[in-house]
Amino acid sequence: MVSPNVFTVDYREETEISHPFKSIVSSRGAGWDRLQLSCYCVPPNFALPEHHAPHHLICINYSNSPMAGQLILEGKPQKIEAVPCGIGIYPANTVFQEFWSSEQSSFLDLYLEPTLLNQSSVELCDQDSIELVPNLEYGLDPLIYQIAVALKTALEVDRSGSKLYADAMAAALVARLIPCYSSHQPVINHHPGGLTKQQLKQVTDYIHEYLEQDLSLAELASLVQLSSYHFARLFKRSTGLSPHKYLLKCRIERVKQLLIARTLSLAEIASVVGFSSQGHLNYHFKRLVGVTPKAFVRQQ
Repeated sequence: MVSPNVFTVDYREETEISHPFKSIVSSRGAGWDRLQLSCYCVPPNFALPEHHAPHHLICINYSNSPMAGQLILEGKPQKIEAVPCGIGIYPANTVFQEFWSSEQSSFLDLYLEPTLLNQSSVELCDQDSIELVPNLEYGLDPLIYQIAVALKTALEVDRSGSKLYADAMAAALVARLIPCYSSHQPVINHHPGGLTKQQLKQVTDYIHEYLEQDLSLAELASLVQLSSYHFARLFKRSTGLSPHKYLLKCRIERVKQLLIARTLSLAEIASVVGFSSQGHLNYHFKRLVGVTPKAFVRQQ
């Protein structure tokens, strides 16, 4: 039981305690479900009072230099040193204080709802719940770091269209946390093969029908009654693409058709196919097709 005198901090909100400076990048307002991200700077000799949070916190030293400090975890003090890109894991409702004595630095934080981890524990390894253990060595975990950076980039490139991508990254994050950072080492169940032809048609037809919407991984998985984790894996086995990349490919193909028809402006096409702006359409079109939309039209 957490003492009533201990602050309850929701890092997803901008508060004086949790974030003394405004986030550089944040997923707030992006429509993400049970995974959130925040990248922010902290001042020299930064301290947080004793507090706990209702979600799992994955804290990454996003600076170019090591950071030294002291942590008081559940009343027990210990020194900590975070190497650049080092990962710290604070399970939900862990009571702790932080004192960082380094120069001004930056953190990249992921906030994971415990319900997602518990749901996945049933789906992946037949466990009722999974308990994360604190990992405060701030050592390197390249996979978690890459997931965090990829999510940050997704927000910067296409914030309003990042929901499906965030869902996929949440599934990948959970699949990493359960075997590597939980209180036991479960054997993850694997499903061989891919989706059936009927399942694949059902999902792809749905994607084409609702191409302009910000689809979620859970929404697509529910069509074929699979967990998000297993659906993402089986979909990629069947198509060679992740659901997010498949959606982008479909949108670009639809853009090509509308460009050839020459009945809508580029801004109108962006809206029709689900891109948040003409700029985002241009970015993804050139990345996938190799030329800009205008150059594509001239080639027809």
